[in-house]
Amino acid sequence: MFLGTLGAVPEQSITVEQFYRNHAESLELRLIAGATGLQRKIREGSVNRPGLALAGFYKYFADKRVQIFGSAENNYLHSLSLKIQRSRCRNLFNSTIPCAIFARSLNPPSAFLEEAEKFCIPIFKCPMVTMRLVNRATILLEADFAPATNEHGSMVDILGIGVLICGSSGIGKSECVLSLLERGYSLVADDLTKIHMINGCELVCTSPEISRGHIEVRGIGIINVVSMFGVGAIRNEKILNIIVTLMDWDKVEDVDRLGIDRQFRDILGIKVPHVTIPVRPGRDISRLVEVAALDQKLKGMGHNTALEFNRKLIQNMQKDS
Repeated sequence: MFLGTLGAVPEQSITVEQFYRNHAESLELRLIAGATGLQRKIREGSVNRPGLALAGFYKYFADKRVQIFGSAENNYLHSLSLKIQRSRCRNLFNSTIPCAIFARSLNPPSAFLEEAEKFCIPIFKCPMVTMRLVNRATILLEADFAPATNEHGSMVDILGIGVLICGSSGIGKSECVLSLLERGYSLVADDLTKIHMINGCELVCTSPEISRGHIEVRGIGIINVVSMFGVGAIRNEKILNIIVTLMDWDKVEDVDRLGIDRQFRDILGIKVPHVTIPVRPGRDISRLVEVAALDQKLKGMGHNTALEFNRKLIQNMQKDS
Protein backbone atom coordinates (compact mmCIF):
# COMPACT_ATOMS: atom_id res chain seq x y z
CA MET A 1 0.00 0.00 0.00
CA PHE A 2 1.28 3.48 -0.87
CA LEU A 3 0.45 6.38 1.42
CA GLY A 4 0.45 10.18 1.00
CA THR A 5 3.31 12.44 0.07
CA LEU A 6 5.09 14.82 2.41
CA GLY A 7 5.51 17.91 0.24
CA ALA A 8 8.53 20.22 0.09
CA VAL A 9 9.96 22.72 -2.35
CA PRO A 10 13.72 22.21 -2.87
CA GLU A 11 15.80 25.31 -2.40
CA GLN A 12 17.02 26.56 -5.80
CA SER A 13 19.70 28.99 -4.67
CA ILE A 14 21.68 30.28 -1.73
CA THR A 15 23.48 33.58 -1.30
CA VAL A 16 27.25 33.87 -1.18
CA GLU A 17 26.83 35.24 2.34
CA GLN A 18 25.01 32.07 3.44
CA PHE A 19 27.73 29.94 1.85
CA TYR A 20 30.45 31.99 3.56
CA ARG A 21 28.72 32.00 6.94
CA ASN A 22 28.02 28.25 6.88
CA HIS A 23 31.34 27.03 5.51
CA ALA A 24 34.02 29.64 6.19
CA GLU A 25 35.44 27.59 9.04
CA SER A 26 35.31 24.25 7.23
CA LEU A 27 36.91 25.63 4.06
CA GLU A 28 39.16 28.13 5.90
CA LEU A 29 37.86 30.95 3.71
CA ARG A 30 39.06 34.55 3.93
CA LEU A 31 37.25 37.35 2.07
CA ILE A 32 39.74 39.55 0.21
CA ALA A 33 37.54 41.56 -2.19
CA GLY A 34 33.95 42.21 -3.28
CA ALA A 35 32.30 42.36 0.14
CA THR A 36 29.44 44.41 -1.34
CA GLY A 37 28.37 41.44 -3.47
CA LEU A 38 27.68 38.90 -0.72
CA GLN A 39 23.99 38.82 -1.68
CA ARG A 40 24.79 37.36 -5.10
CA LYS A 41 23.11 34.00 -5.75
CA ILE A 42 24.77 30.62 -6.08
CA ARG A 43 22.31 28.76 -8.33
CA GLU A 44 23.95 25.37 -8.76
CA GLY A 45 25.23 23.06 -6.06
CA SER A 46 28.65 22.45 -7.53
CA VAL A 47 31.90 24.25 -8.44
CA ASN A 48 33.68 25.15 -11.67
CA ARG A 49 37.24 25.89 -12.72
CA PRO A 50 37.10 28.77 -15.25
CA GLY A 51 40.21 28.00 -17.27
CA LEU A 52 38.56 28.10 -20.71
CA ALA A 53 36.52 31.18 -19.78
CA LEU A 54 39.70 33.07 -18.91
CA ALA A 55 40.97 32.18 -22.38
CA GLY A 56 37.81 33.65 -23.90
CA PHE A 57 35.68 30.53 -24.51
CA TYR A 58 32.27 30.95 -22.85
CA LYS A 59 30.04 28.56 -24.83
CA TYR A 60 29.80 25.96 -22.05
CA PHE A 61 30.73 28.16 -19.11
CA ALA A 62 29.06 27.12 -15.82
CA ASP A 63 28.56 30.68 -14.59
CA LYS A 64 25.96 29.79 -11.93
CA ARG A 65 28.55 27.95 -9.82
CA VAL A 66 31.28 28.93 -7.38
CA GLN A 67 34.46 29.46 -9.41
CA ILE A 68 37.67 27.79 -8.17
CA PHE A 69 41.07 29.20 -9.18
CA GLY A 70 44.06 26.93 -8.82
CA SER A 71 47.71 27.40 -9.75
CA ALA A 72 47.00 26.97 -13.48
CA GLU A 73 44.34 29.71 -13.59
CA ASN A 74 46.30 32.07 -11.38
CA ASN A 75 49.58 31.66 -13.30
CA TYR A 76 47.72 32.20 -16.56
CA LEU A 77 46.27 35.48 -15.28
CA HIS A 78 49.71 36.66 -14.14
CA SER A 79 51.16 35.83 -17.55
CA LEU A 80 48.83 38.28 -19.31
CA SER A 81 49.54 41.93 -19.89
CA LEU A 82 47.70 44.38 -17.62
CA LYS A 83 45.37 45.44 -20.45
CA ILE A 84 44.41 41.86 -21.31
CA GLN A 85 44.08 40.98 -17.63
CA ARG A 86 41.45 43.68 -17.15
CA SER A 87 39.65 42.70 -20.35
CA ARG A 88 39.45 39.01 -19.38
CA CYS A 89 38.38 39.89 -15.83
CA ARG A 90 35.60 42.18 -17.08
CA ASN A 91 34.34 39.51 -19.45
CA LEU A 92 34.32 37.00 -16.59
CA PHE A 93 32.62 39.34 -14.14
CA ASN A 94 30.00 40.40 -16.70
CA SER A 95 28.60 36.87 -16.43
CA THR A 96 26.46 35.75 -13.50
CA ILE A 97 29.23 34.08 -11.47
CA PRO A 98 28.43 34.32 -7.74
CA CYS A 99 31.99 34.37 -6.34
CA ALA A 100 35.51 33.04 -6.76
CA ILE A 101 37.88 31.16 -4.45
CA PHE A 102 41.65 31.06 -4.86
CA ALA A 103 43.13 27.80 -3.57
CA ARG A 104 46.57 27.39 -1.94
CA SER A 105 46.26 30.96 -0.57
CA LEU A 106 47.28 32.20 -4.01
CA ASN A 107 47.51 35.95 -4.63
CA PRO A 108 45.43 37.02 -7.66
CA PRO A 109 46.63 39.95 -9.79
CA SER A 110 45.80 43.40 -8.43
CA ALA A 111 43.75 44.12 -11.56
CA PHE A 112 41.60 41.06 -10.82
CA LEU A 113 40.78 42.34 -7.33
CA GLU A 114 40.13 45.86 -8.57
CA GLU A 115 37.66 44.64 -11.21
CA ALA A 116 36.02 42.36 -8.66
CA GLU A 117 35.36 45.36 -6.44
CA LYS A 118 33.83 47.28 -9.37
CA PHE A 119 31.56 44.39 -10.32
CA CYS A 120 30.78 43.45 -6.67
CA ILE A 121 32.09 39.89 -7.05
CA PRO A 122 33.20 38.37 -3.70
CA ILE A 123 36.70 36.89 -3.87
CA PHE A 124 38.00 34.45 -1.24
CA LYS A 125 41.29 32.81 -0.37
CA CYS A 126 41.64 29.24 0.90
CA PRO A 127 44.84 27.46 2.04
CA MET A 128 43.67 24.03 0.77
CA VAL A 129 45.24 22.46 -2.32
CA THR A 130 42.99 22.85 -5.33
CA MET A 131 41.55 19.33 -5.63
CA ARG A 132 40.84 19.08 -1.92
CA LEU A 133 39.02 22.42 -2.10
CA VAL A 134 37.03 21.27 -5.14
CA ASN A 135 36.01 18.03 -3.46
CA ARG A 136 35.16 19.59 -0.10
CA ALA A 137 33.23 22.54 -1.55
CA THR A 138 31.25 20.22 -3.84
CA ILE A 139 30.17 18.04 -0.91
CA LEU A 140 29.11 21.07 1.12
CA LEU A 141 27.21 22.63 -1.77
CA GLU A 142 25.42 19.38 -2.55
CA ALA A 143 24.19 19.34 1.05
CA ASP A 144 23.13 23.00 0.80
CA PHE A 145 21.09 22.30 -2.35
CA ALA A 146 19.69 18.95 -1.24
CA PRO A 147 15.86 18.77 -1.25
CA ALA A 148 14.62 19.09 2.33
CA THR A 149 11.44 18.99 4.39
CA ASN A 150 10.30 18.89 8.02
CA GLU A 151 8.17 16.19 9.63
CA HIS A 152 6.36 16.35 12.94
CA GLY A 153 7.71 13.26 14.64
CA SER A 154 10.52 11.95 16.83
CA MET A 155 13.57 10.22 15.35
CA VAL A 156 15.51 7.47 17.13
CA ASP A 157 18.33 5.10 16.25
CA ILE A 158 17.49 1.50 17.19
CA LEU A 159 20.47 -0.82 16.58
CA GLY A 160 21.43 1.08 13.45
CA ILE A 161 17.87 1.44 12.14
CA GLY A 162 16.62 5.02 11.84
CA VAL A 163 13.00 5.12 13.05
CA LEU A 164 10.73 8.15 12.65
CA ILE A 165 7.90 7.92 15.19
CA CYS A 166 4.84 9.90 14.08
CA GLY A 167 1.33 10.38 15.41
CA SER A 168 -1.16 12.97 16.55
CA SER A 169 -0.37 15.33 19.41
CA GLY A 170 -0.60 13.62 22.82
CA ILE A 171 -0.53 10.08 21.41
CA GLY A 172 2.66 9.31 23.37
CA LYS A 173 5.58 9.81 20.98
CA SER A 174 7.91 11.40 23.53
CA GLU A 175 7.02 8.83 26.21
CA CYS A 176 7.81 6.08 23.71
CA VAL A 177 11.17 7.69 22.93
CA LEU A 178 12.00 7.96 26.64
CA SER A 179 11.38 4.25 27.08
CA LEU A 180 13.61 3.48 24.11
CA LEU A 181 16.38 5.65 25.55
CA GLU A 182 16.16 3.68 28.78
CA ARG A 183 16.87 0.56 26.70
CA GLY A 184 20.11 2.12 25.45
CA TYR A 185 19.03 3.52 22.09
CA SER A 186 19.79 7.02 20.76
CA LEU A 187 17.71 10.13 20.15
CA VAL A 188 18.12 12.07 16.91
CA ALA A 189 15.20 14.51 17.14
CA ASP A 190 12.12 15.08 19.27
CA ASP A 191 8.76 16.31 17.94
CA LEU A 192 10.21 18.03 14.84
CA THR A 193 12.59 16.21 12.51
CA LYS A 194 14.47 17.86 9.65
CA ILE A 195 14.91 15.61 6.61
CA HIS A 196 17.15 16.16 3.61
CA MET A 197 18.03 13.92 0.70
CA ILE A 198 21.61 12.95 -0.16
CA ASN A 199 22.92 11.26 -3.30
CA GLY A 200 19.37 11.21 -4.65
CA CYS A 201 18.59 7.99 -2.79
CA GLU A 202 18.93 8.42 0.99
CA LEU A 203 17.06 10.52 3.53
CA VAL A 204 19.12 11.91 6.41
CA CYS A 205 17.30 13.10 9.53
CA THR A 206 18.52 15.60 12.09
CA SER A 207 17.17 17.90 14.76
CA PRO A 208 16.76 21.67 14.71
CA GLU A 209 19.80 23.15 16.46
CA ILE A 210 17.81 24.77 19.24
CA SER A 211 16.12 21.53 20.39
CA ARG A 212 18.98 19.09 19.81
CA GLY A 213 19.50 16.74 22.74
CA HIS A 214 16.22 17.65 24.45
CA ILE A 215 12.78 16.07 24.85
CA GLU A 216 9.52 17.71 25.85
CA VAL A 217 7.35 15.52 28.10
CA ARG A 218 3.83 16.69 28.90
CA GLY A 219 3.45 17.37 32.61
CA ILE A 220 7.22 17.43 33.21
CA GLY A 221 8.63 19.86 30.67
CA ILE A 222 11.95 19.92 28.84
CA ILE A 223 14.41 17.12 29.61
CA ASN A 224 18.14 17.25 28.83
CA VAL A 225 18.86 13.83 27.34
CA VAL A 226 22.65 14.03 27.76
CA SER A 227 22.39 14.92 31.46
CA MET A 228 19.90 12.15 32.14
CA PHE A 229 21.03 9.29 29.87
CA GLY A 230 24.60 10.20 28.91
CA VAL A 231 26.26 11.47 25.74
CA GLY A 232 25.76 8.11 24.03
CA ALA A 233 21.99 8.68 24.06
CA ILE A 234 22.04 11.25 21.24
CA ARG A 235 23.04 11.26 17.59
CA ASN A 236 23.37 14.32 15.39
CA GLU A 237 21.94 12.62 12.31
CA LYS A 238 20.70 9.28 11.04
CA ILE A 239 19.52 7.79 7.75
CA LEU A 240 15.77 7.15 7.76
CA ASN A 241 14.89 3.45 7.38
CA ILE A 242 11.29 3.16 8.59
CA ILE A 243 8.35 5.33 9.68
CA VAL A 244 6.16 4.16 12.57
CA THR A 245 2.83 5.93 13.06
CA LEU A 246 1.13 5.64 16.44
CA MET A 247 -2.66 5.77 16.09
CA ASP A 248 -5.55 5.44 18.53
CA TRP A 249 -6.92 1.89 18.47
CA ASP A 250 -10.44 3.02 17.58
CA LYS A 251 -9.22 5.03 14.60
CA VAL A 252 -7.35 2.19 12.91
CA GLU A 253 -9.74 0.96 10.23
CA ASP A 254 -7.92 -2.17 9.13
CA VAL A 255 -4.86 -4.01 10.41
CA ASP A 256 -2.91 -6.49 8.34
CA ARG A 257 -2.51 -9.35 10.82
CA LEU A 258 0.28 -11.05 8.87
CA GLY A 259 2.13 -8.00 7.58
CA ILE A 260 2.22 -9.23 3.98
CA ASP A 261 0.74 -6.05 2.53
CA ARG A 262 3.64 -3.65 3.12
CA GLN A 263 2.97 0.07 3.32
CA PHE A 264 5.24 2.87 2.15
CA ARG A 265 5.26 6.62 2.55
CA ASP A 266 6.75 9.00 0.00
CA ILE A 267 9.20 11.59 1.30
CA LEU A 268 10.98 13.77 -1.24
CA GLY A 269 10.30 11.16 -3.92
CA ILE A 270 11.73 8.24 -1.93
CA LYS A 271 9.48 5.41 -0.70
CA VAL A 272 10.07 4.68 2.98
CA PRO A 273 8.65 1.55 4.71
CA HIS A 274 5.76 2.51 6.97
CA VAL A 275 3.87 0.67 9.73
CA THR A 276 0.90 1.75 11.85
CA ILE A 277 0.78 0.65 15.48
CA PRO A 278 -2.62 0.86 17.23
CA VAL A 279 -2.35 2.45 20.67
CA ARG A 280 -4.48 1.58 23.69
CA PRO A 281 -3.89 1.19 27.45
CA GLY A 282 -1.81 -1.82 28.38
CA ARG A 283 0.21 -2.07 25.17
CA ASP A 284 3.99 -1.69 25.47
CA ILE A 285 4.35 0.73 22.56
CA SER A 286 8.11 1.21 22.85
CA ARG A 287 8.62 -2.55 22.68
CA LEU A 288 6.43 -2.73 19.57
CA VAL A 289 8.40 0.09 17.93
CA GLU A 290 11.60 -1.76 18.77
CA VAL A 291 10.25 -4.95 17.18
CA ALA A 292 9.17 -2.99 14.07
CA ALA A 293 12.72 -1.65 13.73
CA LEU A 294 14.29 -5.08 14.16
CA ASP A 295 11.84 -6.57 11.65
CA GLN A 296 12.88 -3.86 9.18
CA LYS A 297 16.51 -4.80 9.79
CA LEU A 298 15.66 -8.42 8.93
CA LYS A 299 13.88 -7.30 5.75
CA GLY A 300 16.97 -5.31 4.80
CA MET A 301 18.95 -8.57 5.12
CA GLY A 302 16.50 -10.36 2.85
CA HIS A 303 14.35 -12.09 5.48
CA ASN A 304 10.63 -11.31 5.26
CA THR A 305 9.00 -13.25 8.08
CA ALA A 306 5.45 -12.67 6.83
CA LEU A 307 6.20 -13.98 3.34
CA GLU A 308 8.15 -16.93 4.70
CA PHE A 309 5.27 -17.86 7.02
CA ASN A 310 2.75 -17.47 4.20
CA ARG A 311 4.83 -19.71 1.94
CA LYS A 312 4.99 -22.43 4.60
CA LEU A 313 1.24 -22.13 5.20
CA ILE A 314 0.52 -22.60 1.49
CA GLN A 315 2.85 -25.59 1.34
CA ASN A 316 1.05 -27.24 4.28
CA MET A 317 -2.35 -26.59 2.69
CA GLN A 318 -1.15 -28.18 -0.54
CA LYS A 319 0.08 -31.24 1.36
CA ASP A 320 -3.25 -31.66 3.13
CA SER A 321 -5.13 -31.41 -0.14
